[in-house]
Amino acid sequence: MTDHVRYGLYLPPFGPFGDPAALVDLAVRAEAASWDGVFLWDHVVPAMPPIADTWTTLAAIAQATSTVLLGPMVTPPSRRRPWLLARQAATLARLSRGRLILGTGIGSDETGDFSRFGDPSAPVELSSRTDEAMEIIRAMWAGEALRHEGSHYRVSLDAADPEPYPIPVWTASTTQHERVLRRAAGSNGIFPLPGPQPLPPAELASLVARVQPSDRPYEVAVSGNASPAWEEPATVDLAALAEAGMTWWMESLIHFDPLDLSLKIVDAGPPRIGG
Repeated sequence: MTDHVRYGLYLPPFGPFGDPAALVDLAVRAEAASWDGVFLWDHVVPAMPPIADTWTTLAAIAQATSTVLLGPMVTPPSRRRPWLLARQAATLARLSRGRLILGTGIGSDETGDFSRFGDPSAPVELSSRTDEAMEIIRAMWAGEALRHEGSHYRVSLDAADPEPYPIPVWTASTTQHERVLRRAAGSNGIFPLPGPQPLPPAELASLVARVQPSDRPYEVAVSGNASPAWEEPATVDLAALAEAGMTWWMESLIHFDPLDLSLKIVDAGPPRIGG
């Protein structure tokens, strides 16, 4: 069965996408072309200027659209104060009436998002901060009274009403380290990012078997290029990935391509299996 697959766009908010108005227009066009989601990378230092703020842009997209799911894909809780991230996400969930998906990961210092500002960038430190931050964020969404004294954060909050919209959390993974897999298994989905090509179907199936819970829905997102509108023919076997457990195909738009080409991909609509 492959009719469970949904289709999103996955792109950076910099380079040719660095104008927030252009990103809003892209999202409106994506909704009109029947894409199911629009997801933005979350960086501070761009690989190619200019850069737009992901969260501000997503708020504008939420106001300009009505059906597409949206979210940062991915945001590193280790780079943000967790209580601010909790409030930002909850606000965007309300603004979009429940369309937010929060993609999370420990973060990458490839462009200096951490080191250029004097923040810790060692993966073991980022991993520890991410786990502790997510504990705080989930408690705040649930409205729990919170008395937290951790290795990185201290929080004292009284109980409050829980947030009205559930906020699914997906875990990005560039490795299959046990700590990453535990984090993914405790979330609502996994987004493996092995490199420029998606995992082969057999490897994806093995990964899904290690993290997918048996008692609740779980999303598996895979990114790459499968649209027939690209100038080079796509070679990705979407049907095989779907059989391996993929529930979201994320068509990757990249800052190296001109905006006109990316909009051509958007307007062509999703590369549906069997379509």
